[in-house]
Amino acid sequence: MQKDLVLLKWYAGILTLLLAIIGLYSFINSGTSRFKEITAERINIVESNGQLRMAISNKERSPEVLAYGKPLTPPIPGQNRPGLIFYNDEGTENGGLVFMGGRDSSGKYQATGHLSFDQYNQNQVLYLTYADDNGDQSTGLHIDDWQTSPAFWDWRAEYKKAQQLPDGPTKEATLKNLMKPKVGQKAYAQRIFVGKDESKTAMVTLADRMGKPRLQLFVDSIGTAKLNFLDEQGHITYSLPK
Repeated sequence: MQKDLVLLKWYAGILTLLLAIIGLYSFINSGTSRFKEITAERINIVESNGQLRMAISNKERSPEVLAYGKPLTPPIPGQNRPGLIFYNDEGTENGGLVFMGGRDSSGKYQATGHLSFDQYNQNQVLYLTYADDNGDQSTGLHIDDWQTSPAFWDWRAEYKKAQQLPDGPTKEATLKNLMKPKVGQKAYAQRIFVGKDESKTAMVTLADRMGKPRLQLFVDSIGTAKLNFLDEQGHITYSLPK
């Protein structure tokens, strides 16, 4: 009887172990898992080869900016943008959704919401932004131009170097050339804004390749509507109503 009892215990133990292995194997290889709730500081969404496609994180765990899967030189650190960061097929950051807000010790608040999409190997060119500095609020859709080359990180590295030059004509000329690499074009310029500014004015602004407003449609906080046409120097050339 004692011998049979020992054999029974061994049998039960081996069977339990086999069932556990089968269950674990099924869980790992099922391809689909269902959870009612997950608590995490960061979740990385990756391709089958491990390449990062999206990071969902809190503020402290938010990733630094990556190009081809590697940090920029000089780096743009993370730890300051809770939300979602998107990456393209090559592991380069190409947009995201970030949000934050709160009051400081004086009781004043700041709040931000930002959804952006980047031009290939450049910075953001399409973005929705809500920015609120204790009631001074700007909200709207932005569409920007970015030069196609050099890549944003190379341009940024050169700009950072130029900023370290001693003050004087050489520094000013270098920064100007970086900002205006071609005649009549800037390295980047805001072309379209549709939204509302701090004065509660609803507006549509269209700008040229230098980022200078050329057409403005306004409805101010008391309901007055106006349409302005501007020249390159920012002077109004025609206005409705006159």
